[in-house]
Amino acid sequence: MGDIIHALPAAATLKHSFPRSYLCWVVEPRWKPLLEGNPFVDEIVLLERGSLRGMLATRRRLRALQFDVAVDFQGLLKSALVATAARPEKIIGYHSSEVREKFAAFFYSTKVRTQSRHMVDRHLELAAAAGATNILKAFPIPPGMPEGRLPDAPFVLASPFAGWISKQWPMEYYPRLARLLRERLGMALVLNGPPAASHFLEGIREIVPHPSGLEGLIDATRRAAAVVGVDSGPMHLAAALGKPGVAILGPTDPERNGPYGGSLKVLRSGRAHTSYKRHSSIDPSMHDVTPEVVMQTIEDALSGRGLAGGPK
Repeated sequence: MGDIIHALPAAATLKHSFPRSYLCWVVEPRWKPLLEGNPFVDEIVLLERGSLRGMLATRRRLRALQFDVAVDFQGLLKSALVATAARPEKIIGYHSSEVREKFAAFFYSTKVRTQSRHMVDRHLELAAAAGATNILKAFPIPPGMPEGRLPDAPFVLASPFAGWISKQWPMEYYPRLARLLRERLGMALVLNGPPAASHFLEGIREIVPHPSGLEGLIDATRRAAAVVGVDSGPMHLAAALGKPGVAILGPTDPERNGPYGGSLKVLRSGRAHTSYKRHSSIDPSMHDVTPEVVMQTIEDALSGRGLAGGPK
């Protein structure tokens, strides 16, 4: 999810630079809602990895389109193989020193060394290597769709899960934050997660559970007064929508993987170490960021927008 959001400005830049081009985005079906209605994408090609028939159908569609250029923004062997299957005249990707899976660079005809720190800006450099000259830092996010129940009054949204457990904020901190929000701002803390996590969310005291799919998450993020996030897709979604709030980071680099655009305040312990290691337990530095510090940061963010007030 974060990979797709980070690449949105690069896709917009490519289309803006080559308005007569036919721009396709290959994506797995679960992430298609993020791209629906995107004015810079002419076609969404679904990567059907669940069956041989689906994979063959994807390859047929890609080859039928006869691409001039493929750009691999993900830097994985999977994405490099998809680009190769399309049989374009040229494949542009990151240099082997920058890709997430080094063997992916073997398939690129143009390997790019970037200068930027954040992934959004690196992707824009990759688009420039494809010939794009009109930079457009646009994040066209669809409206989403209501799912479940949300408070009628202003609320703060949090998505506690991340792809790696080491990037998560301690679960026991959320009830404490919920109490502080209710006592000091009269706001509820809504915790979003996938439908499979509904039983888990309902067992957390003080919070409002909101299990939903991707479209429900988009809708909830748009409606939230503020967001509390970790280094995960929902946090990058909130940043793309310009929501105020807090991003709590630990073992990943805020300059590379933090929220883009400046609307979310990054909180990171001084003892945090950038390792990108996928440990099975929460990184110790994440425990250092207390609910009280997060609460104060939320109040500061909302007061700057004239949204903070006393209990209702």
